[in-house]
Amino acid sequence: MSKGNTKATVQRIGRSMSGMIMPNIGAFVAWGLITALFIATGWLPNEKLATLVSPMLTYLLPLMVAYTAGKNIAGLRGAVIACIASIGVIVGTDIPMFLGVMIFAPLAAWLIKQFDKLIDGKVKAGFEMLVDNYSLGIIGTILAIIGYYLVGPFVAAITALLTTGATWIYNAKLLPLISIFVEPAKVLFLNNAINHGIMGPIGIQQAAEAGKSIMFLIETNPGPGMGIILAYWLFGRGQAKSTAPGAAIIHFLGGIHEIYFPYVLMSPVLLLAVIGGGAVGVLTNVITGAGLVATPSPGSIFALLAMAPKGDTLLVLLSVLTSCAVSFGIASIFVKRNAKNQPADDLLAYAQQEVASTKAASKGQLKPLDVKIVFACDAGMGSSAMGATTLRKQINKAGFDTKVQHSAIEDIPGDVEYVVTQSSLADRVRAKVPGAKVFTIDNFMNAQEYDTFIKELLK
Repeated sequence: MSKGNTKATVQRIGRSMSGMIMPNIGAFVAWGLITALFIATGWLPNEKLATLVSPMLTYLLPLMVAYTAGKNIAGLRGAVIACIASIGVIVGTDIPMFLGVMIFAPLAAWLIKQFDKLIDGKVKAGFEMLVDNYSLGIIGTILAIIGYYLVGPFVAAITALLTTGATWIYNAKLLPLISIFVEPAKVLFLNNAINHGIMGPIGIQQAAEAGKSIMFLIETNPGPGMGIILAYWLFGRGQAKSTAPGAAIIHFLGGIHEIYFPYVLMSPVLLLAVIGGGAVGVLTNVITGAGLVATPSPGSIFALLAMAPKGDTLLVLLSVLTSCAVSFGIASIFVKRNAKNQPADDLLAYAQQEVASTKAASKGQLKPLDVKIVFACDAGMGSSAMGATTLRKQINKAGFDTKVQHSAIEDIPGDVEYVVTQSSLADRVRAKVPGAKVFTIDNFMNAQEYDTFIKELLK
């Protein structure tokens, strides 16, 4: 398997994992807030409201994940059987069973999908509902039993092993080394998979036992990325410098970390900066004992502080600041060096283009374009939403108007004509919609990168 295919496969697996969690983030936030507020050590201790915490963690959240996973694979029938199968996994153990659900729910949905294909066209008229309902019930019952006796205990053992390993690494003060793997993987758009597929399940288990977990702070810390953006803002030139202030706001306050990935990809040596910043942030949390009660998503500084338990707010801030400072210090060295070899006149040319296009658009009403355009990213939320907005503005400045939809790669409509995406995701997009024209960009906030696409579009 080629390097490109391997990366695409890993991204696809990551997308599948995060696709189970991302639509349910609001529920995780609700559980996190209830936990932070009402448990005995919370901000507003309330014995009655604290009873909401355990049922949400044990049943509600895993079943929501199961429902989403099943629906992604086999529609509503997949969602229903995924929940039936998952309840066996959940009840068969005495720990939160997110990992087991993320494995067994998709399998259950896939099985019912294969069964439906097998009997398609073979059911006599009038018996369709009977077959549909009882096939779901019978197969679901079998899977629930398997989940209770086999899958639940097996995954519980795996979870215990992972938790023990994470605890050992933590106690051995080796946890900062995890940044060597996490930070480069994030830049390859595996951030959601790392956060929700790996750190989340371990963190939830630790939080259920200790009231908080450091694992929620490893991938979500905005400090390393903020250090990169600040270095470009202060010492960069041209487009990188001009887009940095907006990127800083979106990254740090909005929590969309994908915004800084292109800045690193422009100069891969900056991986040293985010690795250094991430490691120092984790080390700070190890020393201070800081943690969060739940996953902060998106990774905004506001979300981090909202998920911080009482007494840990300043400690969480400290880890963000130290990681940002180290990342900024390392990145500044390389950004300054690169700026010496970069012409400064590109910023002037960009400004002139902006003025010209604005004047052209102001002369009359925008002309409609009858085309279907999708801006696609891994999760279909953060970077694609901003990219779609930026692209539409550029089309408007050229004197035209059309709707630009943002979407996850797996959800791109089959009849789309044009797809715009990050360069590292292009292979997956082409595999999903081979009939569409695919245009790639590196920095979705850099308006100039859309020029080639707009010129092609207006032909």
